[in-house]
Amino acid sequence: MHTFDIGRRDALRSGANFALVAAAISAGVLPTSAFADWNKAAFDAKSLNDVVKAFGGSSVDKSGDITITAPDIAENGAVVPIAIASKIPNTESIAILVEKNPNALAAQFDIPSGTEPNVGTRVKMGQSSNVFAVVKAGGKYYVATKEVKVTLGGCGG
Repeated sequence: MHTFDIGRRDALRSGANFALVAAAISAGVLPTSAFADWNKAAFDAKSLNDVVKAFGGSSVDKSGDITITAPDIAENGAVVPIAIASKIPNTESIAILVEKNPNALAAQFDIPSGTEPNVGTRVKMGQSSNVFAVVKAGGKYYVATKEVKVTLGGCGG
């Protein structure tokens, strides 16, 4: 058997699995909510306070126990690496917000109990902006901020 045959079979199997899941969703057997909890209001929010309200919070406190790892200058705003670590006990969730994006909330991660509260992803930034890390712990919301400059044209200036 050739290596090509194995790859082709895997591709066919993946396509068949996708078709099966799509058919189950359209038939109502598998609800779309099985894939994710979607907080539309939070993702439509335009500011830090609006996002926290959509999460069910009323206020947010600054915290030195949240670390944001991101470049000071991002040469490509389409793929800006961001990592967040929380030292706040009982961290329940971590959200990444980009202040000047059309929709502030870029990502939200639920942190299961007993899991180390560290997350990382890449976000799109249309321009230089503050990046907020919002951590929910013990029913309260905490925030840390880092400014990330995005260069136009990727020439570092």
